[in-house]
Amino acid sequence: MIAKIVVRYADGKVVKGTTEDLAANKALFHLTEAETGTRYEVNVEQLKAIFFVKDFKGNPEYQERLDVERVGLGKKIKVSFKDGETLIGYTQGFSPARATFIVFPCDADSNNEKVFVVTAAAAKVEFI
Repeated sequence: MIAKIVVRYADGKVVKGTTEDLAANKALFHLTEAETGTRYEVNVEQLKAIFFVKDFKGNPEYQERLDVERVGLGKKIKVSFKDGETLIGYTQGFSPARATFIVFPCDADSNNEKVFVVTAAAAKVEFI
């Protein structure tokens, strides 16, 4: 299945594109850039997070609700990234020993469907 993703590198670089082979247990995946069509290999260790999105443009004015309870998505979690960004959502599989974990947004109307977080890019992770 082809997924629309926004790749955020640990160094701040952002790339929008698609992937067909991203998996939690793989260190590498292929990204096809939306703007250029260029396809190349990405090393997950170089990333901050991968945002699975509904639309590449999103709605910059949309205020995501954090007070929504979403049953069945796991425990509520707050991820504070090293670059100062904070992500609040739900996860079923966080362990500090794992290289990655998935966070589902609190708001089902968010442009993000899920976020594939690279544990090393987080300064602090806490259940809330």
